[in-house]
Amino acid sequence: MWWSRIQQCLIDPLPNGLPPGWKMLLDGLGTTLMITALAVCLGVALGTVLGVMRMSKRWWIRLPARLYTDLIRGTPVLVQLFIINFIVFASVQADKWLVAVIAFGLNSAAYVSEIVRAGIQSVNPGQMDAARSLGMPGGMAMREIILPQAFRNILPALGNEFVVLLKETSVVGFIGGMDLMRMGDIIRSKTYEAYVPLLSVAAVYLVLTLGIAALLQRLERRLNWGRER
Repeated sequence: MWWSRIQQCLIDPLPNGLPPGWKMLLDGLGTTLMITALAVCLGVALGTVLGVMRMSKRWWIRLPARLYTDLIRGTPVLVQLFIINFIVFASVQADKWLVAVIAFGLNSAAYVSEIVRAGIQSVNPGQMDAARSLGMPGGMAMREIILPQAFRNILPALGNEFVVLLKETSVVGFIGGMDLMRMGDIIRSKTYEAYVPLLSVAAVYLVLTLGIAALLQRLERRLNWGRER
């Protein structure tokens, strides 16, 4: 019985000329990974800038970063996705994956900024003072001395944020994005069978998150080993 369900949902071509389910899931997986990777790059880049701004002694630099962080963290990611898609890009024909990258990247940046800020605070303040006493500008000291140590300290928290971001991309289908979750739902609607496609999607997400966690743990061990040496 289960084999017939699997064959119907994943192996045989689907109704209305659609390809087999496994191919649709594979295409959706590619879209999910692309959105996640690009959103991570945007989130880390913008989040690092915001985190450094939060540490500034000038209030007019700290305030915009604080307002941005509070605004993004205080509203659901799905609402932000809808705002980007139906308001910001209302008059522009933008690809859904691009809309998703911008929305998830901006959302992730707010959380990354708090992680980066905590990482900077974990570094001994005396190191910045020592760098400044040697004539190094504050920006260079932050870039060359403080941030590398901060990122080593915040790697576990950043890894957790990446995993959360990967799972958050499952709502892209609400704006018409053809991600992994959306493909699984299409298979469900065409075959009237929920178990196989949805459990398959869940299994793929589980493998991805466990794989990312294992890679980050290995990287963290290597960094700690280098520090001990």
